[in-house]
Amino acid sequence: MPELSKDTTLCISLSGRPSNIGTRFHNFLYAELGIDFVYKAFTTTDIAAAIGGVRALGIRGCSVSMPFKEAVIPLVDRIEPSAAAIGSINTIVNDDGALTASNTDYEAIASLIESHRLEPAASVVVRGSGGMAKAVVAAFHGAGFGDVTVLARNAAAGSTLAEAYGYRWIADDPAPGAAIIVNVTPLGMDGADAGTLAFSPAHIEAARTVFDVVAFPAETPLIRAARAADRDVITGAEVIALQAAGQFARYTGVTPTPDQVQRASAYSRA
Repeated sequence: MPELSKDTTLCISLSGRPSNIGTRFHNFLYAELGIDFVYKAFTTTDIAAAIGGVRALGIRGCSVSMPFKEAVIPLVDRIEPSAAAIGSINTIVNDDGALTASNTDYEAIASLIESHRLEPAASVVVRGSGGMAKAVVAAFHGAGFGDVTVLARNAAAGSTLAEAYGYRWIADDPAPGAAIIVNVTPLGMDGADAGTLAFSPAHIEAARTVFDVVAFPAETPLIRAARAADRDVITGAEVIALQAAGQFARYTGVTPTPDQVQRASAYSRA
């Protein structure tokens, strides 16, 4: 990687719970490809001021994570279809002060549904109703899934999300039986919820595929339990690698190869 200088381009992330994963992923690829960029993770208590700083300081790219994916919508200048369709942003690109927003979460999840060969006839329960849940539900809808239930305690958000795609909303855990269960909440994430199992053992036992979008740690209680039950799993590590690769390409104009993405993902978790 070139030596840091006044000409080095800065990219950042804004998250309620910053981790080193994105920082290590992007900086690994900058070094690998000899690109004069640097990436740094931040949190904030003032998202409007933070996005103002992105614009004013010429920060090239900004990754947006929970809980800011919806709050940044009125703070950007242009919203691409991937974000407009679901009302959630995870990527901002700054072109000379003009901020364009997109959602590479949606793109990553759609890719994983295809690569893991999930069957559209399968029943799905998605726990969560925030910005990432919007990407998940939209991706299942886009892949042709008809039997999807949104499980969310927030009645307004949960029902609105489900109704947008003709799905069902429930506030309490359903009886076990869904073929695909998806956690899109902080349950199992490092921190206060680290030891929490997002779905019961009975739900895991009944499922064929267990999907946890929590990226840190990759081996959440839910994923560990699913592996122990010999279920197919999709991890947050897979999601974050694919969505970060999409961001990297938008920020730099360079598309990393699948091998580079895999090695950057492994390095980000070392």
